[in-house]
Order: sequence, then structure tokens, then C-alpha cells
Amino acid sequence: MRPGDVGEGPYARAGGRLPGDPVPDPGLGDDGSGATRLPGRAEGRRFTSAHTLVRLLPLLLVVVAVVYDLLTPRYFTAGPLYTAAPLLAAPLYSRRGTLFTGIAVVGAVIGLQLSKGVAHYIDSITELVTIATVAALAVLVNGFVRRTDERLATAREIAEAAQRAVLPQPVERLGGFEIAACYEAAQADAFIGGDLYAVQDSPRGIRLIVGDVRGKGMGAVAAVAVVIGAFREAAEQEASLEAVAQRLERALAREGTRREGLDAFEGFTTAVLVELPHGDGVVRVVNRGHPPPLLLYADGRLRMLSAREPALPLGMGELGVWPDRAEETTFPSGATLLLYTDGLSEARDADGEFYDPCVRLTGRSFRHPEALLDVLAADVRRHSGGGMADDMALLAVRRP
Repeated sequence: MRPGDVGEGPYARAGGRLPGDPVPDPGLGDDGSGATRLPGRAEGRRFTSAHTLVRLLPLLLVVVAVVYDLLTPRYFTAGPLYTAAPLLAAPLYSRRGTLFTGIAVVGAVIGLQLSKGVAHYIDSITELVTIATVAALAVLVNGFVRRTDERLATAREIAEAAQRAVLPQPVERLGGFEIAACYEAAQADAFIGGDLYAVQDSPRGIRLIVGDVRGKGMGAVAAVAVVIGAFREAAEQEASLEAVAQRLERALAREGTRREGLDAFEGFTTAVLVELPHGDGVVRVVNRGHPPPLLLYADGRLRMLSAREPALPLGMGELGVWPDRAEETTFPSGATLLLYTDGLSEARDADGEFYDPCVRLTGRSFRHPEALLDVLAADVRRHSGGGMADDMALLAVRRP
């Protein structure tokens, strides 16, 4: 077993299972035929069914109210159900749909009152006026909801544009390698935070970075932009991966002088830098305080590329000087390199247990890095119950 290979037992088994072993979680990995199964489709169908049921609720309320009025004595009324139907339609339907719901409710009430012969009673008139007033208010509420949705949609488009500008999706094939990346924000409807990734072709090979900026909010996003901008320039110009790391160190030091508060003194970025020389079949890694990359072999074995000499994160050079040393490892054909942030390895389940990518990925194989990331992201969401505590950036590179 080579240094850095993951332990004895199931971690080192080619193919992932021996006779008598339990069948692995079908939600992750291959099915024995080489085709990777993507989880989450059942969850998607359940969401679609629930969404359809919710949209049908106003109609169901009207139907139940009419049946109730038809089957009960004339002095019984389903007024609360008639009132609820247009109010529920306001956030769910368009303005026209909300208006039609209100007209249908008022028409149903008038028809039932006439059929029961109670339309001239003061209670019936009061009920009709109340329902008509609520229906009119529902149309007004719908207008406010629509305008709010439009503003949210505009903000979402701006956030998407900012993400594409700061974290552009890498090309699927570069320098003979297959590449995929994804970003999972912990905050609902957020698109970008303090995690980062970038891929840059250079005369010396494909260079990559995955990192995690300390802090949250716009300050972290600004630091992400600084790191990625400096990385792209340094990756193109510097002769070695160690020199790229030093350029990033200096860029963050300059950025720190422009920041205020605690970030001016404690701002730092954990990062792992990778170089894939053209045609050499090796991978070089410089790790600055970041979770180690994982190398997934075609036969299901997994190797953690831990740094032999741990180094401080970028931006903490004042605390000590550790010379950067790139560590080189064989990168065989069919293998996939996985870079990730601690949002993956620190995701917890309901019992507080951390997600272990080594356990979940050992013995599995994937035909494309995009399939690996799809499966991994869905598995982390299941593990954490959809409530991730930190953002997660994933970058996978496969050597065909």
C-alpha cells in the first residue's frame, strides 16, 4: 500500500465490496454496471406533487364548501371556507387567477343562498358582503405579492451575474482533462459567499485553486475576488506552484491593509493549489491549511493527499515562515481528483456526526466528474437534512 492510501479494510478494497459485505448506500456511486445513479429524483417528484397539491387548495376549499352547504340544513354555512379560498389564491395564482377565484366564490355563495331561500336574510347578506370584500382584498394582496416577487427575481438575477463574474463555471474539458465544479450555499437563495474555486491554463499545465475565506458577507466576497484575480495572474506568469502561493500571500497582505475591524488583523484564507502538468501524469499540490484533496482511482480505491508539512493559511505570513513545497503524486488515467472546502467535511447529521467523504466515496467509481459532484452534493444534503451550516465548493478533475 502506498503512503497516503486510506487504511486497511474496506478503504483499500478495489471494487468496493467483498463477498458477504453489505450493499453500499444506493444513493451514492455506481450500480455495478458502471452507470452512476443520481439521487434526488424521488425528492424532486415529491416536491412537485406537494407543490401541485398546494396550488389546488383554493379550488378544493371551494368544492368542500359547496358540498358542505348542499348537505347541511339551510341555516348552516361554510362561510370561513369561502373566505379562505381567495386569500389562499392571492400568493399562489396570478392576478387573473385570484380574480376568477373570488368571482367563483361569490357566485357560488349567491347561488347557494338563492337555492336555499335565505338570500334575503340579514345574516346571509352580511356573509356575502364579507366574502366579496375579502375577495377584493385578495386581488390587492396579489398585486403586492407579484411586485415583491419581481424585485426578488431581479435580485436573484443580479446575484447570479455576480457569481458568474466572480466564480465562472470552468470549461468541461481543458488540456485533456475533464473538469466540473459546483457551489452549494448554506444560506437559502444565496449564490456566493466565502468559498472559492478557479481553473487556469498555463504554459506549465493546468493550475487550480479551491479555498475558503474567513468570515461572511460582502467582506468575504471581496476577498474571494482578490484571491481569484491574483491566482489567475500568478498562474499564468509564475514558473512554479510555490511562487503562485507566494503571490497570493502578498495579494492578501495588501488586501488586509484596506479592511477594517477584526478582518484587518485576523483575515486569512485556507487554500489548496494544484498543478497538472501537460502529459506528465502527475499532480503537484501546495496546501495552505486546507482540507486535503482526494484522489479517486478508477478501481474504487481512494487516497487522501495530506500534506507532509502542514503550512499556515494564506494571509497569516506574519505569524511564521514555512517555505512552500509542492508535493508530487502520480495521477493515472481514469483517476479523479476532488478538491473541496470544509462545508463538505464538516456537514453534520441530526446526531452531530460529521460527513466523511472518504467513507462515502471509497469503492465507488464515476464516469465523469460532474456525476461525482451531483452525487456528492445530494448525499451531503441528505446527511445534513438540507440544513448545511457552511457553504461548500467542490471541484473535480478527471484524467481520461
